Amino acid sequence: MTGRRGGGYDVIVAGGGPAGAAAALALARAGRSVLLADPGGGPPPVGEALPAVARTLLRDLGAGHAVPGGGHLPCHTTLSAWGSPRLSAVDAIHDPHGHGWHLDRALFDHRLRRCAEAHGAETAPGDLVRPVRRHHDGTWTVALGGRSRRRTVRCRWLVDATGRRAALATAHGARRRTLDRLVALHLVLEGSAGPDTATLVESVPDGWWYTAPLPGARRLLVRYTDADLRGARADGPDAFRARLAGTRHTAARTAAHTFPAPAVPRRAPAHTTHLDTVHGDGWIAAGDAAAAFDPLSSQGILTALYTGMRAGEAVHAHLAGDPAAMTRYTSAVDAVRTAYLRNRHTFYRCEQRWADQPFWHRRHTGPTVLR
Repeated sequence: MTGRRGGGYDVIVAGGGPAGAAAALALARAGRSVLLADPGGGPPPVGEALPAVARTLLRDLGAGHAVPGGGHLPCHTTLSAWGSPRLSAVDAIHDPHGHGWHLDRALFDHRLRRCAEAHGAETAPGDLVRPVRRHHDGTWTVALGGRSRRRTVRCRWLVDATGRRAALATAHGARRRTLDRLVALHLVLEGSAGPDTATLVESVPDGWWYTAPLPGARRLLVRYTDADLRGARADGPDAFRARLAGTRHTAARTAAHTFPAPAVPRRAPAHTTHLDTVHGDGWIAAGDAAAAFDPLSSQGILTALYTGMRAGEAVHAHLAGDPAAMTRYTSAVDAVRTAYLRNRHTFYRCEQRWADQPFWHRRHTGPTVLR
């Protein structure tokens, strides 16, 4: 390690999800002293699909031997009723990287943090990060924790991996650019319907549905729509079940599972958003804090791992005296976002059956910054 300055760290990473853990891992492997502060709180992450190409990123991070590991389900097939009522299938047998996974997200995140620890990163579970002061020498004084257990430490750089809220970046001048109103209404169903390892996506007039098996004989069920459309804010159990019954394939896929009581879906943001700048004076943003994508892309965790790794590499290079490190990182994030927007437009244009409906019309006309 480079050694701590005055009892502090080279870098403090705020956020213990995939982006934060990847940044901490990249920094620790480069020899930097790093503290990974995971404030936790909020609802636990639900299961998520991880594409097979993630194997390459995890290997590059030095975590391929341990992550994902056991405890997850393989994802062999993706089924979709998109642009047509008929189901089409994409099989993992044609993927050179093999199959993907239906993740136990808590387990996945835990293993990634343990890999960072194995390479020398320190972790501080449950610690909130509040920058207090930037000093003349460029270091930060940072408050960790709440009032009852507050402590202060010093660091040279901050990594914001706090998710969509981008708490550190927005507190220091970065602004959010939001491109749509997509929200997720999700439930976890119980009971097993047999050896089903397929993901299913089905479009409907006011959005689309997603369902996939989860470890532990559970199933994730999600309805995606725009926040200002009917039923997006107060979809109670009866309305949610009635909307599900109107689907052709999703309802059949979930029929053998047990709904929780009461079956009130939880609401979560799923819109496309990014920061107008992904780095500033002494800080850098990664993962959803830098750019958050529509779940249709299946890029959430993949982008978090990639931007986390690249952010860690950029901070290490910057601290070593490389004046172009932050510019390269900005270019890398911009390239990922540009490719995502192009693919997003292409995928949504494939569904023309309800082109006159608000949800689809908005996506066919291309992204517009809402705020």
